[in-house]
Amino acid sequence: MGSIDSTRKPTIRDVAAVAGVSYGTVSRVINGGHWVSPEARTAVEDAIRSTGYTANHAARSLATGRSNSLAFLLTEPQHLLFSDPTFALLLRGATEALASRSMTLVLLIADGAKEQHEIERYVRAGHVDGVLLVSSHESDSLLASLVAAGVPTVCTGIPLGRGSSVPNVSVDEAESARMMTRYLLDQGHRRIGVITGPDDTPGGRFRLVGFRDEMGDLFDPDLVEQVRYEAVEGEAAMTRLLERAADIDAVFAASDVIAVGAIAALRKAGKSVPGDVAVAGFDDSGLAATHDPPLTTVRQPWSQISHEMVDMLLDVINGRSPEPVVLPTSLVVRETA
Repeated sequence: MGSIDSTRKPTIRDVAAVAGVSYGTVSRVINGGHWVSPEARTAVEDAIRSTGYTANHAARSLATGRSNSLAFLLTEPQHLLFSDPTFALLLRGATEALASRSMTLVLLIADGAKEQHEIERYVRAGHVDGVLLVSSHESDSLLASLVAAGVPTVCTGIPLGRGSSVPNVSVDEAESARMMTRYLLDQGHRRIGVITGPDDTPGGRFRLVGFRDEMGDLFDPDLVEQVRYEAVEGEAAMTRLLERAADIDAVFAASDVIAVGAIAALRKAGKSVPGDVAVAGFDDSGLAATHDPPLTTVRQPWSQISHEMVDMLLDVINGRSPEPVVLPTSLVVRETA
């Protein structure tokens, strides 16, 4: 590796010299990392850090016609960014994935039709090169508008109503729910309720499908609640389940946040967890491990989801048509079940 004059601002050619690679290789790493070996990419990233190189974004934007930034778009109420740790995990992962590429991430929150309209105008004006749509609702028109406008877009989860026509990174929601339901059945539980998410989201719909399929003849539609992914909603849903079925012995909550609310309701009703009622969540977002008692849950690979989304979106921006990616989940057994 070479060295540079520390008295001037490092350039891309300085990075190439320190990394021992060509100017073109450094350029490809900075602009998305395509057609670069893992060894060369690591050398370039190390050289960027050691030289302190930063890209001239204004010059690069003029040359390429791109903003060199991506949007992290959350179509949920603003408070969920702070109350639901899954969004923070995805945001951190996406930021990490862009750090070595000298690109920026713009956080956009669209809660309601007016905000969605303003964000659509902002995105279509070219202020970002593409959109990481972190939450999609079948009832929203924003995704369809972005696709119709030709805005490169990648979704977290399968966008309902659009199948595989929009690039997406997901987990197998139904099979993950079956896995957790099988576990609860294997522990001897039979009166198992489910508190799932909104039916117009992939998690809300497909986790219920997996639960129902695995329960088979034991499935009781009276033990189903469908709510927003919020603790207060989980608490209210659990209260309703207890009113309808005092003999319920386990609950599968479709998110850790919902599970925390369910446990609060069980405690208020004088029920012990897991002594009287076992509780299982979904996500393993950090909340599960720190809760008292720690939650049994389904672990999603958050960092991998973020990195795959960024890689996929850069592919789309560069004119490629990537296939959807489905990542594995795993069962994490803790004290609540």
